[in-house]
Amino acid sequence: MTSTNDLGPCALCGRPMVKGEAVDRHHWVPKRFKGTDWSWLHRICHKKIHSLYDEATLAVRLSSPEALLAEEEIQSFIRWVRKQPPDKLGRHRPPKNGKR
Repeated sequence: MTSTNDLGPCALCGRPMVKGEAVDRHHWVPKRFKGTDWSWLHRICHKKIHSLYDEATLAVRLSSPEALLAEEEIQSFIRWVRKQPPDKLGRHRPPKNGKR
């Protein structure tokens, strides 16, 4: 039986998600670029995406889970985060010079 709080697997890391402070909505094309399609992600996964890439890069080149998962830095992060509990919160630095 599935809990009503179960959001299914994270679109980035594949780990299970449960409603609460450990999950965020991620717009695949940032709202600033008129994106409307979004998915639930773990907050730590969401923060990692935004710590590595600016919104323009996300809008133009990395606007899907498949595109992000092809990136070496994301693959390395996924290998690490899959060993973490689903409710782990993390901190990431913003992109250097606001661009990447």
